Amino acid sequence: MLLQADSHLTLQEFLNLSPGEGDTTYELIDGQAIPKMSPKKHHSKLTRASINLIEQLCEGKGEVCPELAVALTRRGKDWVPVPDVLYISHERLPSDWEEEGVCSVPPDLVIEIISPGQTFGQMVAKAQDYLNANVLRVWILDRKARSITVFYPDAAPKTYMGDELITDSLFPGWELTAEQVFQKAKIPLK
Repeated sequence: MLLQADSHLTLQEFLNLSPGEGDTTYELIDGQAIPKMSPKKHHSKLTRASINLIEQLCEGKGEVCPELAVALTRRGKDWVPVPDVLYISHERLPSDWEEEGVCSVPPDLVIEIISPGQTFGQMVAKAQDYLNANVLRVWILDRKARSITVFYPDAAPKTYMGDELITDSLFPGWELTAEQVFQKAKIPLK
């Protein structure tokens, strides 16, 4: 279901909308308020595991948030995606940011988890939109492949599986593997 599908919402109109029924979360995409798919069990477990691991890695350096709306621009239009997890360093986080407001700056890292009904190709397109909006890194978690694909603004994406160490000059000292994330989430091997 779309909210106000007959008109194109501005960013401010979207932010002023009253909450939908239940716990529905909406994203602003091409001027429309689009409901975000409700996470299922494995998706929720991967979200929690990602948050826990990233919090350990970035302790004291930034904020890790699940399902936090972020105001960006996509193809010249206001865009308010709600990433599964985002990390924003204290250097990027505005000092006047309202705790209850939409994040007003691009995060350092966005993590998206492929849900049933989504394809890897759709997530690649979304990752590119994030990078074009000045997000510095995008991780796509694929439960079926047990992989994490990392997208960079200035290099080809790289897919990590198993015990291959994910390191990144943007996040000095961060070291983890895709398998650590899936094990922490207690996602069984197929």
